[in-house]
Amino acid sequence: MNITINTNPNEKSNLIILVSKKEDISNCQFLSNDEKAFVNKQIEDKEELIQLSTFNQVKIILAPKEKDLGYMTIESLRKLSSNATDCLNKKKQDTVEVISFFADSEYTKAALESILLSNYQFIKYFKDKDKKQNKLANIKVYGLTSEEIIEVENIAEATNIARTMVNEPVSALDAEDIAQQAKELGDKYGFKVDVFNKQKIESLKMGGLLAVNKGSFTPPTFTVMEYKSENSVNKKPIVFVGKGIVYDTGGLSLKPSTAMDTMKSDMGGAAAVIGAITAIAKNKLPVHVVALVPATDNRPGNEAYAPGDVVEMYDGTTVEVLNTDAEGRMVLADALSYAKKYDPEFVVDLATLTGAALVAVGPLAIASMGTAKEGVYNAMIEAGNDTYERLAALPFWEEYAELIKSDIADLKNIGGRDAGSITAGKFLEHFTDYPWLHLDIAGPAFLDAKSSYRPKGGTGVGVRLLYNFMKNLK
Repeated sequence: MNITINTNPNEKSNLIILVSKKEDISNCQFLSNDEKAFVNKQIEDKEELIQLSTFNQVKIILAPKEKDLGYMTIESLRKLSSNATDCLNKKKQDTVEVISFFADSEYTKAALESILLSNYQFIKYFKDKDKKQNKLANIKVYGLTSEEIIEVENIAEATNIARTMVNEPVSALDAEDIAQQAKELGDKYGFKVDVFNKQKIESLKMGGLLAVNKGSFTPPTFTVMEYKSENSVNKKPIVFVGKGIVYDTGGLSLKPSTAMDTMKSDMGGAAAVIGAITAIAKNKLPVHVVALVPATDNRPGNEAYAPGDVVEMYDGTTVEVLNTDAEGRMVLADALSYAKKYDPEFVVDLATLTGAALVAVGPLAIASMGTAKEGVYNAMIEAGNDTYERLAALPFWEEYAELIKSDIADLKNIGGRDAGSITAGKFLEHFTDYPWLHLDIAGPAFLDAKSSYRPKGGTGVGVRLLYNFMKNLK
């Protein structure tokens, strides 16, 4: 995508015009008097997207109704911009000029971000890719600085990188591939990457990761990424942990076949933290971040771990395995224990961890819980609102920990049918001794149908959330 500053808009080009109030229409030199009258009538009729098309030009006016709610108005503008992008691609247009009458550049940035996210496609495996390719390739923006354009472009690119990682089948992206892709991104954008192979993981005695990997033909990896600015605002690192189950059959606790269709997406947390550190490094935020990705697939191979096994974890905790499909928490536990070595200021993990989270909050929210201080939690909630990757806080009372006590080991890896997403969080909490937040992204990470600028399939949820949180770190 080619994005440039537009200092002299061309009234004969394809236009997306963002208006904040009715007077903006009267002051718009790119509309004829008849067009202004038509647009004003449409706005009076509560229309928010007004399309004016001729044989060789498309004009799309976006007039979000919400004017007082801040992030709600911005999200409305994202959705309208997504509709405008779809319209331009349907008409096979390759260029558009974006003109904003909003005084605050955040609205223009949101529109540009949405256009870039909405233009994303995963068409790698189609025979006739060219026929399916979106034509929109050039955007000229009036009202943003070059620095603002670059920031938005980098965030969108990192989100789309995460989307593609989720969309790739395990045949193209196994545990070794995800580590290699992280390394290539680090080399390209300036963050350190260290990949632990199976021998190293064995030497560290990461029993959870090794147990889940026992049924696989592909060895596990543990990827450590680090970005540190010379003028970091945080004295101690903030650690991201992403679940990297590149494919989940359920292991010996085998899923029904229809439940495996989308299980290439079970590394959505890993994709999110890789995308987030990529965006942070590309935009050179003044922060210190470490990202950890334990990666493997979960299969019922000859050596697969079994219900009834007792596994010794990286920190020495013993876990009674009652369900091999509760594998994500096993690999995350080792990573959360490993994070202690950084004496972190704060740790956040992202994982497509439980179907219970999807049942509880659906695809519209991220189920959240943890031990983070109120100020940190509120900052993450605010970042969720700003990016519209919103958090839904679940209760996290100490009594829930009673449900994962084992009769023969320190813990059991499932707590029963009730409060499944919370007991999974309580399992993870055992392996932390620092301020920590758990984000279960099982609902929004992979969609069955397109939802505005979020495509069908991998959404890249978490990238924009973590970036926004780190950008506003104090």
